[in-house]
Parts: sequence; C-alpha cells; structure tokens
Amino acid sequence: MRAETKNVILIMCLTLVVTTSALAEKVKKNAYSPYVDRDHPENVYFGDTHLHTSISLDAYGDGNTKVGPDEAYRWAKGETIASDNGIPARISRPLDFLMVADHAEYLGLVPGLGRKDPLLMKDKEGARWAKMIEEGKLKSDVFSEFIHDVTGNKPRINNKEFSQSVWESIIDAAETHNQPGKFTAIIGYEYSPFPNGNNMHRVVVFRDGKDKTSQVLPYSAFDSNNPEDLWNYLENYEKKTGGQVLAIPHNGNISGGRMFSLQDFAGNPLTREYAEKRMRWEPIYEVTQMKGDGETHPFLSPDDQFADFETWDKANLAMLEAHKDEYYKTEYARSALQLGMQQKNKLAVNPFKFGMIGATDSHTGLSTVAEDNFFGKYGNSFPSKERWKHEWPPVKGTVAKMYGWEPQSAGLAGVWG
Repeated sequence: MRAETKNVILIMCLTLVVTTSALAEKVKKNAYSPYVDRDHPENVYFGDTHLHTSISLDAYGDGNTKVGPDEAYRWAKGETIASDNGIPARISRPLDFLMVADHAEYLGLVPGLGRKDPLLMKDKEGARWAKMIEEGKLKSDVFSEFIHDVTGNKPRINNKEFSQSVWESIIDAAETHNQPGKFTAIIGYEYSPFPNGNNMHRVVVFRDGKDKTSQVLPYSAFDSNNPEDLWNYLENYEKKTGGQVLAIPHNGNISGGRMFSLQDFAGNPLTREYAEKRMRWEPIYEVTQMKGDGETHPFLSPDDQFADFETWDKANLAMLEAHKDEYYKTEYARSALQLGMQQKNKLAVNPFKFGMIGATDSHTGLSTVAEDNFFGKYGNSFPSKERWKHEWPPVKGTVAKMYGWEPQSAGLAGVWG
C-alpha cells in the first residue's frame, strides 16, 4: 500500500476527521471562534485521474500511436518528450499525481495488432485486423468494427493471456514512476460501456500497488454494461485482496439522460440497496473534462450566467441519437444533487451525494490544460493550422459531429494534504 496514494484517495473520498473531545469542549465554552486552533491541511497538490495513452483503442485509432504510459508519466513529471507528431512537449509545472486510465475494452489491442503480437496472431480475427491495419484501413474500416463490438457488448477477441500482459505493463509503468513523497502514479483504468451510444463510463481508481492489482483483470463493458455489476467487481476485489478501490463516473451530459436516472439499468425504480451501493463505490463525480462541462446547463439554470460554459449537448456519446430536452434533468451534477435529496426522502439513503473533481480525459498521453501549451485531446488535434476542423467520431452514420475547436481544455483534481 502506498502512503501517498492513500492520502490522495482518502481526501478524494472526502474523508475528514475534525472532531476531538478538546475541540468539542472549547466550542461549548466559546462559540465565537471555535475553530481558530484547529489543525488543517496547508499543502495543495494537483493531478489528473483520467488520462488515455496509445493503449486505448480510440486514442490509437485517432492518431496517438506512440505516447504510451511510460511517456505519459515522464511528461507529467516534467520531462520533455516527443508528442506523436514529433513536436517536443513539456508541462510548465509538473503534476503531483497522475493515473493512466486507458479503456478496458480491447485494452492494448490496437498497438498489439500493429506489432503483430503472437498471442493475437493465433486468432483469425486478430490476423485479419492486423492485415487490414497494415493496408491502411484502421480508420476507414477496423475502427468502425471496434466501435460496433463495444456498443454491442460482443468482443471478437477475448485473449486473457494478452490482456494480462497489457495490464501488467500498465501496472509496471505506474510502479516504475511512483516516487513516494514526490510524485504519485496511481494504478487504474476506465470502464467504458455506452449502451445504445449513451455514456455510462467510470474511471476505476485503485489505492493499491502491484501486489494487489495484478491479482485481477480490468472489468470491462464486454463483461457487462450494467454499472451495478462493476460495483460487484469492486467489492470482490476488496474481499480478495484486502485492498481498496473506487469508481468515478463522468460525462453524464452525453448519457442520454441515464447517468442520474431515477431508474436502475434494468428500468426499475431505485431502491435503498441501490442507493447504498452507489454511494459506497461512487463517492465522487468527474464534473468537468474534455467532453463538456457537467455541472449545469442553461436549460436547467436559465438565470445562471455561467451555465452555458463548454456545453456539449448535440447528441449522446456515440453521436447516434440527438439530444432531447427531457434528458437534461438526469444528466447534470447540480440537478442530480437535488434529485438525490428527493430520493433520500423516499429511500432513507441519498444515491447522488458526491464530491466533484475535474480531469482532462485527454487521449494524447499529455495532460494538457493550459491554453498556451495545449496539445489537443486526440492525436489528430495536435498543434497544426488544420486541427480546428478535426472531426469526431471518425465513423459513419452519426447524427452529429464534434470538431477540433469544441473540446475544452478541462481541468485537474486538486487535493489538500
């Protein structure tokens, strides 16, 4: 167990012990300035809990073929690295912590196909895909098949030996770059279901090191699209290893109204058991990142002059369904907090009581948030005179498109310690 990781996760979970018998006695005697002598954290640390590298299938498919976990950690620590297009990149102020959160679905598959990994070449689909990539058909054909598999919850390749090798490489990169007292490399990944194109993604954050995290494989949308099944996986992980883990949902704004729905995945009304589990495993929400701000929207907060900030409201994640006004209420954090209090009156437990952080969700391997040092969010939006018109998603049949000028630089997580 890492002491510095422990501090980060505990604070992120909003665990704060402030009451002592001496303080309680002081409050009784003098209520005017009861907290004047209270100890409090004086140092703030900044980092990113949601960064994708070339190991993520969409990152690789959209241009980042070279910046993997090792390069991502080196960049976050202040080293100069070459971005995927060769431009030197360096952060102005090193981060204090970073978690590489590559997608669990087809984790490491695309670079594996690119190098013709023997474990993948044994599979007829792997050999076919590798040949198509060699012929330059990654974006035109192969990537569309990947998206089809993920949305349909049916993997064509399910090689656990390959998946284990990739997961071990991710863990090893974090272990190599973790520097107690100086830089925290957190082990994790992203669970990325999007049923019918609706975002239900969660970042999974482990508190532990290799001794525990290597005992499991990442739980993916290929296992289940239902977040409740992810919660069972998290519970089983803790029972098996004695470790600790949590999940951070994000981008309710492109969930088709599902992120804070008052129905569970199966369409049933929320129950007390559901509320208790959700609060146990998801105590924090990623409220802002590259794919739009998720606090509120002008539709919900017409008198708030800041509500129309970096809004993504054209369609759901896969751009397969146009957005509807009825979705807003169960997509944004501010509304969800209100819904949670209402649900507490019914269930005795609030299912939507959460703290909030920001992250980048960059797919370049670079946690860039500064406008004067912005490397885009996908490989095809690296600095160039053409990047403003980069189109996403790069598949056919969508009802809308997002362009290179629309992703926001997003944010970082700040931690007091």
